[in-house]
Amino acid sequence: MGNVSRTPVEQPTDLSRMRSAVVFYILYVLSLVLGLACVVCVCVWNSHWYGGFAWSGSPLQFNWHPVLMVTGLVVLYGFGAVVYRIPLTWAQNKLTWKLLHAALMLLALVLSIVGLRAVFEVHDAEKIPKLYSLHSWVGITATTFFAIQWVMGLAGFLLPWSPMWLRKLLKPIHVLFGGSIITLSIIASISGINEKLIFSLGKAGGPQYKELPPEAIFGNSLGVLIVAFGLVIFMILSNPKWQRPDSISGEMTYSPLIQDDNE
Repeated sequence: MGNVSRTPVEQPTDLSRMRSAVVFYILYVLSLVLGLACVVCVCVWNSHWYGGFAWSGSPLQFNWHPVLMVTGLVVLYGFGAVVYRIPLTWAQNKLTWKLLHAALMLLALVLSIVGLRAVFEVHDAEKIPKLYSLHSWVGITATTFFAIQWVMGLAGFLLPWSPMWLRKLLKPIHVLFGGSIITLSIIASISGINEKLIFSLGKAGGPQYKELPPEAIFGNSLGVLIVAFGLVIFMILSNPKWQRPDSISGEMTYSPLIQDDNE
């Protein structure tokens, strides 16, 4: 009788886990496809309609700004945020994935900073005021939060002298900052696309934004892709079933770098 009563409980649990894993990997692959599409489209947009790229203080240098910000502050940041959620990694050494998470985030931060430098230098060369638009305010806030987040993550979760109480204190802040940064990044990106289209279209007698010329359709589509990417990332991050278990094979959660294999 005992065996009969346990069987109906175990089978749905296994089936539920399998379904959850399948849904995760569908969303994860979708995030990879959408992220790659965002990067390709932002490169095509600035190459096809604005003449490509250079680093000379000219408008061609400005074209690096949307490419680097979308690639770093949105796509790589999103990839780095969900790397802990991949179920196949849960049974592996957490240190490897902790370092990968930190590396992806650092690369994303570096690209974002270079992207800001690109636009600042162009503004200086053309005597254009900096940080006057809502888009620029949101973007610089997102990048500043990102820098603070990375430093907090390094101090709280990687350095060997990080105490347990500090990690417990920083964990909810780390999670809150993470969601805030990706939200601000998406807002900055779509407002920047909109701002660029409004400023560029309609010049020299060309079609205006409201007439929806091909560039406007392409730019709007890029914005939709960025929003879709962000929504998929949020769906992955918000599901508690896809959080890495706190303890696997005796490994402590958020243990410092040199203690991952010793605790």
